[in-house]
Amino acid sequence: MPEVMGGLPRHVAIIMDGNGRWAKQHSLAIALGHRQGVETLRDIIRYTSDAGIAVLSIYAFSTENWKRSDAEVGALMGLILSFFKTEIDELNVKGVRIRILGDKEALPKPQYLATTEAEHRTAGNTGLQLNIALNYSGQAELVRAARQLAQQVQDGLMHAGDISEELLRAQLYTHDQPDVDLLIRTSGEMRISNFLLFQNAYAEMVFPQVLWPDFTVQQFKDLLAAFAHRDRRFGGRST
Repeated sequence: MPEVMGGLPRHVAIIMDGNGRWAKQHSLAIALGHRQGVETLRDIIRYTSDAGIAVLSIYAFSTENWKRSDAEVGALMGLILSFFKTEIDELNVKGVRIRILGDKEALPKPQYLATTEAEHRTAGNTGLQLNIALNYSGQAELVRAARQLAQQVQDGLMHAGDISEELLRAQLYTHDQPDVDLLIRTSGEMRISNFLLFQNAYAEMVFPQVLWPDFTVQQFKDLLAAFAHRDRRFGGRST
């Protein structure tokens, strides 16, 4: 299998899809599928950090996920606490900086405190920037940015005609990070499900059939190697 030799993306985003289907295939409770998915995530974060990729964004819990059963939501909330409890020391030692994308203030108090503490603890780190989307909606992020710009206009800090792509970008959760270069969604579903709508404007997208709990570091490396050979034109033409 090919190794990654160069041309790494600066920003990789992953929609970790297929935990429920994996659990069903193995005749297990959905919660155990999510738990196995966390094991995969741990391996991918470690490799991403070691490979020197600047930013990794993972879609952990969307605003729409609250519609799932109480049992599944409770299991996911429990895994969030477990993840930060068991992983924060290693992530901090490796210089990973954690950023929560989304309305974390609407999370249950234990999860809010855990995520806030993780952000504060790793704020000075200069290694991999790990974005964890929790209670996140790409549309809500854009509405939030528009409201912040509208408030600046109302306060007389600028005119409506001054609003630009750069000023809108400055209001996003990822304001100081590069846009997504490579979006991966496992399980073969071919949609981005309201994830980083602005940031994915020119992302290369891949939709491997493998379910997230079965996604391996080698498969990740293969996708990175394939990315290195893509002709990215950003609306222009090849020369």
